[in-house]
Amino acid sequence: MDAQDCQAAATLQPPGPPAHGCVAAWWDMVDRNLRHTVPSCREEDAKGKDRCWYEAALRDGNPIIVYLHGSAEHRAASHRLKLVKVLSDGGFHVLSVDYRGFGDSTGKPTEEGLTTDAIRVYEWTKARSGITPVCLWGHSLGTGVATNAAKVLEEKGCPADAIVLEAPFTNMWVASINYPLLKIYRNVPGFLRTFMDALRKDKIVFPNDENVKFLSSPLLILHGEDDRTVPLEYGKKLYEIAHNAYRNKERVKMVIFPPGFQHNLLCKSPTLLVTVRDFLSKQWS
Repeated sequence: MDAQDCQAAATLQPPGPPAHGCVAAWWDMVDRNLRHTVPSCREEDAKGKDRCWYEAALRDGNPIIVYLHGSAEHRAASHRLKLVKVLSDGGFHVLSVDYRGFGDSTGKPTEEGLTTDAIRVYEWTKARSGITPVCLWGHSLGTGVATNAAKVLEEKGCPADAIVLEAPFTNMWVASINYPLLKIYRNVPGFLRTFMDALRKDKIVFPNDENVKFLSSPLLILHGEDDRTVPLEYGKKLYEIAHNAYRNKERVKMVIFPPGFQHNLLCKSPTLLVTVRDFLSKQWS
């Protein structure tokens, strides 16, 4: 393997009975699209290793992040690769996957489907990580996927070890109608009703504002002050809802980054890594 191949995909096997039909197709999709980036301190060890080595590496004690990307492009977008590099250099394993309908993945990207993808990747990772903690990290649209998945895990009695929400919205309806490119159409007769009916038809909600009321996992919200795609006010509102709902207030934290990073570039902040590591270390100590 060359240096790039050190971020190889680990083979996934479905839990329980042999998979058939759509379940088998799902696991095949993930097998082709999951990328496991090891902590940079283990890059030399990873060279030339097979998939079994990568699975075993998840038990090495270095924390694990399951990264759920936003709505544009795919897991290999430049800003996402930069974030993965920052996290890898900080000692994290990073598992990033293109949901169904994204990148090379097949299928239609529905809210239910994306949520199912996230849950299965998280559960597969937990089954192989031993006592090593696993964090769900969602960015933009991925924050909705993350809280949907976290709520299901909570209902199963297996809360996520931690959740990081980067540039989150309250819910998709509010976020969409306030999206900069759509604001100019808000006064067009019938536009608002037509747009909302389309979201209802496809059952697209991603209700972060409702989901956080049912969570107990450590929750870190990150938002850029100059984010124009998902304005800071949404992150602040979500933090307020979560802080009010959580019994243990110390499990919820929000960090606002100064202007210069907009929606996609918090990975360039010199304080991002220490912010995340300090929060998770405190919660997992």
